[in-house]
Amino acid sequence: MMELPERPSLDGIEERWAARWQEEGTYAFDRSAKDVFSIDTPPPTVSGELHMGHVFSYTHTDIVARFQRMRGKMVFYPMGWDDNGLPTERRVQNVYKVRCDPSVPYDPDWTPSGEPEVISRRNFVELCERLTVEDERAFEALWRRLGLSVDWSLTYTTIGRRAQAASQRAFLRNLARGEAYTADAPTLWDVGFQTAVAQAELEDRERPGAYHRLRFGSPEGPVEIETTRPELLPACVALVCHPADSRYAGLVGGTVRTPVFGVDVPVHAHPLADPDKGTGIAMVCTFGDLADVTWWRELQLDTRVVIGRDGRLLPDPPAGVPATVYAPLAGLTVKAARRAVIELLGDALVGEPRPITHPVKFYENGDQPLEIVGTRQWYIRNGGRDAALRDALLARGHELRWVPDHMRHRYEHWVAGLTGDWLISRQRFFGVPIPVWYRLDDAGEPDHDHPLTPAESLLPIDPSSDIPDGYATEDRDRPGGFTGDPDVMDTWATSSLSPQIIGGWETDSDLFARVFPMDLRPQGQEIIRTWLFSSVVRAHLEQGVLPWRVTVQSGWILDPDRKKMSKSRGNVVTPMGLLEEHGSDAVRYWAANGRPGTDLAFEPKQIKVGRRLATKLLNASKFALGLGAADALRAPVTEPLDRAMLAELSSVLRTATTAFEGYDHTGALQATEAFFWTFCDDYIELVKERAYGSGSLASGPAESGAWRAATSSESAGHRGRSERSEPSGKADSARAALATALSVQLRLFAPFLPYVTEEIWAWWRYGSVHRAPWPSRYELNPDGDPALLRVASAALTQVRRAKSERRLSMRADVPLAEALGPAAQLDQLAQVASDFRAAGRIGRLDMLPDRTPELVIACAF
Repeated sequence: MMELPERPSLDGIEERWAARWQEEGTYAFDRSAKDVFSIDTPPPTVSGELHMGHVFSYTHTDIVARFQRMRGKMVFYPMGWDDNGLPTERRVQNVYKVRCDPSVPYDPDWTPSGEPEVISRRNFVELCERLTVEDERAFEALWRRLGLSVDWSLTYTTIGRRAQAASQRAFLRNLARGEAYTADAPTLWDVGFQTAVAQAELEDRERPGAYHRLRFGSPEGPVEIETTRPELLPACVALVCHPADSRYAGLVGGTVRTPVFGVDVPVHAHPLADPDKGTGIAMVCTFGDLADVTWWRELQLDTRVVIGRDGRLLPDPPAGVPATVYAPLAGLTVKAARRAVIELLGDALVGEPRPITHPVKFYENGDQPLEIVGTRQWYIRNGGRDAALRDALLARGHELRWVPDHMRHRYEHWVAGLTGDWLISRQRFFGVPIPVWYRLDDAGEPDHDHPLTPAESLLPIDPSSDIPDGYATEDRDRPGGFTGDPDVMDTWATSSLSPQIIGGWETDSDLFARVFPMDLRPQGQEIIRTWLFSSVVRAHLEQGVLPWRVTVQSGWILDPDRKKMSKSRGNVVTPMGLLEEHGSDAVRYWAANGRPGTDLAFEPKQIKVGRRLATKLLNASKFALGLGAADALRAPVTEPLDRAMLAELSSVLRTATTAFEGYDHTGALQATEAFFWTFCDDYIELVKERAYGSGSLASGPAESGAWRAATSSESAGHRGRSERSEPSGKADSARAALATALSVQLRLFAPFLPYVTEEIWAWWRYGSVHRAPWPSRYELNPDGDPALLRVASAALTQVRRAKSERRLSMRADVPLAEALGPAAQLDQLAQVASDFRAAGRIGRLDMLPDRTPELVIACAF
């Protein structure tokens, strides 16, 4: 027996239904199902708190998952935690005040003291694992509160053994096919994190600087160049000018002498030199920026490195640079060396420095400008130096469906602009180890050209503690023995394999065949160049396919000043307080109002609108069910207004379904919500007296469609109010229409407002609304005329306005009302006149056709 709550409330429904969904396995994945919809869920970085940007994008994914589940798909919807890499290490350093030194021995009894201290790598990794477990627990609690319909048994971490094994397996296969290689080359280096940085992790930040004009010497006279980095003068290896620049044509092929250090360097012509920048001739140093790297490589220049990995000038000068002149610079920071070189320049510094603001390259998570140092690193081929591979990856971008479509251009721009292969090694500690060792010769030097690799069956391995075949423990780091590769993989090298990790690649072939390639990759637009592109690379190289069929790109959340919310700007809003204050459905409603790829302002007022919507859904549902709608669910719908409402709802269903299929959840919500308010404000008001079983008109000419006959007093119906009961068929028609409309609307709202729709569904239906089938047009009456509902709504609105203008109660009687307008509209109004008169409490309704160009209801009081 149906029991309606006396006072329905949104309070507490999240805790109740989240627990019940988990207990009943409402969102559990069943691999035996034939029709699977698989989602490559972004694993959030576990390095602090989630913010409203996360809520925004993850709600969008959940809306898709819920819709597909109701469409009959078995949804594979896992959740991962991206817990390895630099952000986690930095958080551990800040929280526990520790620094890692691999040379420090492991202490199994060590505990954090709260004071700054240096600890072993293993102790540091244990701290990282401890902190990430705490963060993951908090993240999961928030996601459950938000109502994500994730199968929590499918959770994984990017540092877990499963992810490590998959990452190392893919790397070893890349190595075997020649797609992974090691090289000693100029490398972008973060001196704060003490690690290499990939091209995809760069960002430009505007910083103040100055152009310094330096005077070089030559047989033809002084040559002036401008540079923002005079401290790199001892690293100068050449000057370059444009081949068409006649000013310097006589210098090309000769040499000039550097000021202060007196080193002769060649002058070359190169098309990348900009005649309009500075003096038109540039100083090439090893290495000041990426242009220097290009010139150094293509012109086969000497190498004179002066900046070390610690960001200080090296203690010894490079070859050819006088030691006595260089000595005052040894060990200085970059800024201190800049000041020192400016002092040493003397008359060779022409004029005063010219202040500028210019873009400087940073690691996206760093706080110091990057340097370029020579290091040995691991790379994976990504088309940066292989035109055929680049073309194949561009073709993959065209093969992929993008939502919105214009985001494809960002992918294409990135791939076309690559200047090198993907640097995947990092000089850090908490990450997936690069699974190789190196033989040591009799002098103890490693053979990098012939790495030792483990069998795949042994993965995951850690070369710092595991031993390669044919060696013993005592052979580690001894001449004639072996040494382990000390580096770990970039976090993207693991995250790029998320479809393979969650799909059971090489560990669960049955599951992998069911879910891969995946249907959907949702993500932020700012990581197209990193996560999306690297995932395409890995799947292309290993499986020869795209890893998913569709990618949906999220927009950004803007603060009240319309600036992007981000942790670095300090303008983020954390969501738990909002979820507790307004309810999860209200916050989800706000998020759902942002379309894919479109920015959305954080607006608390919109969250309050969502709360009102959820509350109205509760109250309107209770009212409709209180009229007996549940018992009439399958009764025939016979009355014109009821059929009109269901026909209009059928159109809404078609619009919403089409929008969902196009990943336009906002369009689906807007269509559903607009109809719901019409349903509540107009339709329920129009039919409630009939649904109660009483009304002022049981029959009469005004209901027959003969609106002309309704103009006479004899045929206008009863002038007073009758308490006579409606025929049961008409009342049942209203109740059946209410029940059908409620059932359909609950399912339309379910992907957006999972808690309140589940609460209402449980009042009168079996099972979960989230396992119920998506509505079908066959449940409705699409042959009704939606115009009847629209004209009745318009007429009722005018009656309400007339009462409001006279400051009368909406329950005030209207002794006489006249309907004026086009004959066709009045004919439509006549078909629903009984319900209209009852809702407006109208005694007599006269129809006056073709007196006005549009519908007018004149009320006499």
